[in-house]
Amino acid sequence: MSDDDPAARNHAMIEALRAAGRLNAPIAAAMRAVPRHLFAPDAGWFSPDHGTGPGRAVHRRSAPADWWAAVYADGSLITQRDDGAAAADAAAGPPTSSLSAPGVVGEFLELLEARPRDRVLEIGTGTGWTAALLTELGAGVVSVEVDPAVADQAAANLKVTGHAPRLVVGDGAEGWPPGAPYDRVHATAAVARVPYPWVEQSRPGGVIVTPWQPAPGQGYKLRLTVSGPRAVGRFHGPAGFMMLRAQRMTGRWNPHHAAEADASRTRLDPRAVAAPGTGAPMAVVARCPGMAMMPVNNDDGSFSLLLFEVNAPQGAWASCDWEPDADDFEVTQYGDRRLWNEVQDAFTWWIDQGAPGADRFGLTVESSGERLWLDRPANAVVCL
Repeated sequence: MSDDDPAARNHAMIEALRAAGRLNAPIAAAMRAVPRHLFAPDAGWFSPDHGTGPGRAVHRRSAPADWWAAVYADGSLITQRDDGAAAADAAAGPPTSSLSAPGVVGEFLELLEARPRDRVLEIGTGTGWTAALLTELGAGVVSVEVDPAVADQAAANLKVTGHAPRLVVGDGAEGWPPGAPYDRVHATAAVARVPYPWVEQSRPGGVIVTPWQPAPGQGYKLRLTVSGPRAVGRFHGPAGFMMLRAQRMTGRWNPHHAAEADASRTRLDPRAVAAPGTGAPMAVVARCPGMAMMPVNNDDGSFSLLLFEVNAPQGAWASCDWEPDADDFEVTQYGDRRLWNEVQDAFTWWIDQGAPGADRFGLTVESSGERLWLDRPANAVVCL
């Protein structure tokens, strides 16, 4: 496939996603009409979706074939680091803006179910590609971007394609009241808590779709339906996104005071706690608020589950280390919270509930806060 045939590349990308069941017909048609390369930076960092390979810098001028392959692959393109640094330089800081992977874009838009002439509030304009897709689907779009430089580039990209959503520079957590009421709210940044203004600015029956990420590395697709002063909905599989800037979290593995930590043994396999595709990580999110899990596959074939408190660099921490053929596993804990004990209790609770999948959990959002539940809104798990 030649580098100068973007239509063929776009077609191949769309057909691959369709064959995988990740793209419905209306969204596929919108992607055909809105080529992705028109929103891609000349230099960025390509990150394959679902961890299917290592990330790499891509440059249109110096390596055009690799750039084209990345643009029309199912992966994200980091467009900014550290709120302004060069995206292609992995050492420049954490990613702060991107062109999202087409597969996950399709999945979120399918959950959103935007109809022609719907009023859509988009949180996080980014490159402008999703705003263009929503406009192509016939929606009237207000897109809010917190970063003026990112918003300017999005405006330039949209001018090329001829799409004209209303672009607003501001804090997406506040929504945009002048355009309310909205039929749909679509967030391209993850939230630890769903901002209540999104509920207030939605019509009864309106839909809010957002990545919900209460701890680093533990994100889910969330679809809420607004009912009066509240919104209620369920989770629809994993999703990891950059955080809404108003809700950024600090969290890292920091085994301070290691000499003072307590050591013990457990028969619970830490791999079972962190197993993707099960509801176990959701149970931990629900029962261990403010805690993050970091699974690590070690070079020697062992596995470590590292636990730490979010927004507390000097807070409690714990680790559980699995080794092949071992009967039990070493646990190390430090701090006021016994994080491994909490995780073990959450896992036991999850088993006692019949090991429910993540899709059986849901969330209610009200002015007073959020409530996580299992199977039905009345069956609250924990108040967040």
